[in-house]
Amino acid sequence: MPNDQQPPAIDTSVAHSARVWNYWLGGKDHYAADQVAGDAYREKFPLIEPMARESRDFLVRAVTYLTRDAGVRQFLDVGAGLPTANNTHQVVQRIAPESRVVYVDHDRLVLLHVESMGESTSEGSMDYVLTDMRDTDSVVEGAAKTLDFSQPIGLVINDVLGHIVDWDDALSLVRRLVDRLPSGSYLSLSHATADNETHRRAQDEYNNSGAIPYIFREPEVTRAFFDGLELVDPGFVSWPNWRPEPTTGKLTVRAGWGGVARKP
Repeated sequence: MPNDQQPPAIDTSVAHSARVWNYWLGGKDHYAADQVAGDAYREKFPLIEPMARESRDFLVRAVTYLTRDAGVRQFLDVGAGLPTANNTHQVVQRIAPESRVVYVDHDRLVLLHVESMGESTSEGSMDYVLTDMRDTDSVVEGAAKTLDFSQPIGLVINDVLGHIVDWDDALSLVRRLVDRLPSGSYLSLSHATADNETHRRAQDEYNNSGAIPYIFREPEVTRAFFDGLELVDPGFVSWPNWRPEPTTGKLTVRAGWGGVARKP
């Protein structure tokens, strides 16, 4: 974690998007206002909690594949948010203890909860870069203190690009980051869409509440994030259909799509 940053004071009386998501995932880093907002959303769209879990499960399966099968030992997790169970470094270091992981987020709130992520293994390392993910120079400069950008890196962008309202900005962000990676690196990316019209209305109400908005995009659009890369099987598919395991939930068959691709 950057040692020159001081944890901020926080207003626990106002719901915060990252804490609401943490609540849906069953985490502990949330307050009464976040529970109220999360419950209100769930009342309108009961599948929001399974959706949050299936998004997280996709992340776990993707980084497991990258570590176990693709041999990646460096990870850059952009837009990491608040910690919960099975954070990226915990998953990959269980497989390869020497792995190095850097998390990136712009929200100073996360500094209050970094210790909840658990320590790195002694063989590997874990660090945190506090910067806006759109500032790709700062992302790479901060990550390069821990990661070797001459060796393959697994870039993880899990279900956060909907917070960038402008499509061209979101697409440009991904391409700029991928351009900074060496050949043999991988991109693991997911993005949510509306499961149905009820889901869309619930999100619209949430976006209008003053919380950080999230913009749904259709998979026919978000597939463009992987242009120029080599998608690994089974391609860009709904979360439950990406290399499912016997315990993989399949309640939200359309609410989110993801894929993993190699940079030639």
